[in-house]
Amino acid sequence: MDSPSFDLQEAKRVLEAALLTSSEPLQLSDLKKLFDEELSSEVLRNVLTELAGDWEGRSVELINVASGWRFRARPEYTKFLDRLNPQRPPKYSRAVMETLAIIAYKQPVTRGDIEDIRGVIVSPNIMKALQARGWIDVVGNREVPGRPELFATTRQFLDDLALRSLTELPPLEDLGQLVETVAEGAQVDMGLVAEAAGSTEAPVDGEEEDAQRAVEESATPTLN
Repeated sequence: MDSPSFDLQEAKRVLEAALLTSSEPLQLSDLKKLFDEELSSEVLRNVLTELAGDWEGRSVELINVASGWRFRARPEYTKFLDRLNPQRPPKYSRAVMETLAIIAYKQPVTRGDIEDIRGVIVSPNIMKALQARGWIDVVGNREVPGRPELFATTRQFLDDLALRSLTELPPLEDLGQLVETVAEGAQVDMGLVAEAAGSTEAPVDGEEEDAQRAVEESATPTLN
């Protein structure tokens, strides 16, 4: 911003227009293309931070997530916006939440790893539901006999939870509440998730009461 030709207010208006009209988060590399002159990442971040400050106290906020910068309605207004496009929010069973927690905090993991921690068989429908939601994906194979698939959370998972990286994951006991809050305002085809999941509202047959304790004891953050 040392350049005399740099107009801070105009730059903020340009960024504001681009971010408000984009359906996806925009990275710094994308935002730099908006300007004729070369802007450093530091300068651009400063302008974005100022722009975010300009929107403080309003119903919409500018946030930085894993995929870049984006505007979103503040969570407290989601219940009103849902009236324009009412959807039945997904209800995630304890089995789904435990599986997601293990993947998030112990990734990359195989289905066998998840089953060892939970002490019960993981239904393929649970994995399909989380993949359909865009929250987990296969990231490779473990080099052991059978080469089982390795699962990890996705950038979409971080974006939906308004996180920039795995290091910003909340304490394990708060993850369920955060996920349910996101699910209530999810603008996704939940029919696809329901179809992939079958029925995820009922507990898995044979599930033990101490399964949750096993997750809490085992799923301590070991982030890459």
